Amino acid sequence: MPNIVRAALVQAKWTGDTASMVDQHEKHARAAAGQGARIIGFQEVFNAPYFCQVQEAEHYRWAEPVPDGPTTQRMCALARELGMVVVVPVYEIDGPGFYYNTAAVIDADGSYLGKYRKHHLPHLPGFWEKYYFRPGNLGWPIFNTAVGRVGVCICYDRHFPEGWRALGLAGAQLVYNPSATSRGLSSYLWKLEQPAAAVANEYFIAAINRVGVEEYGDNDFYGTSYFVDPYGQFVGEPASDTDEELVVRDLDFDLIDEVRQKWAFYRDRRPDAYRLLTEP
Repeated sequence: MPNIVRAALVQAKWTGDTASMVDQHEKHARAAAGQGARIIGFQEVFNAPYFCQVQEAEHYRWAEPVPDGPTTQRMCALARELGMVVVVPVYEIDGPGFYYNTAAVIDADGSYLGKYRKHHLPHLPGFWEKYYFRPGNLGWPIFNTAVGRVGVCICYDRHFPEGWRALGLAGAQLVYNPSATSRGLSSYLWKLEQPAAAVANEYFIAAINRVGVEEYGDNDFYGTSYFVDPYGQFVGEPASDTDEELVVRDLDFDLIDEVRQKWAFYRDRRPDAYRLLTEP
């Protein structure tokens, strides 16, 4: 019997405040559950604007604890109610002065499974992330969820192949890649890098991008979110480049074994020859 997982993602426009943003995503999650989705993921720091377009201390106010903060707790309750796995990217505070770009992963019974903290932080005009975040320090965890083995790779991480590979070696079947990337900076890479990573590492990727222009800068977030399979092929059409959208797709996890038998990239790896990648 085919191993089909119905999965969802949301690309959203900033509503102007956290309460309405969380409400909106909850509505999308309910709509996805109504379509039979068993897992859903949101965009980078989904409950806030992309404040990294500026460097202002006032934006530390968006941070909250994970898992004990209000957003993660609310999503735990929602996951339990809907019977759906939820990937929740937020701005995390872990004590005074300790801030991270984080994604919580919640299982379909509402239990908090753990979190991923973004490793690679850009620091250039429009993306001043090192002002707000410490580099991630929790490795590349895989979460054993009700739908399978799920990993997370946040935005700028996607430019570094080592993280994708670490997730594959740990057994990922589906990796969520919540992002906030703008039209002029990276749009031609958007449909290139994640399909290439899906092929190289032979799993599914959910690539999520914000959409629209927000109040703290002129970054034009271009959406175009999508699912891609281990063959590097889009699962259905990518989302709009201008409008908010809920994307629901059926992912055939049997393709993972099929591709790994056909292309055998893991068999033919040569980690003994790669030491120079980590040597000083």
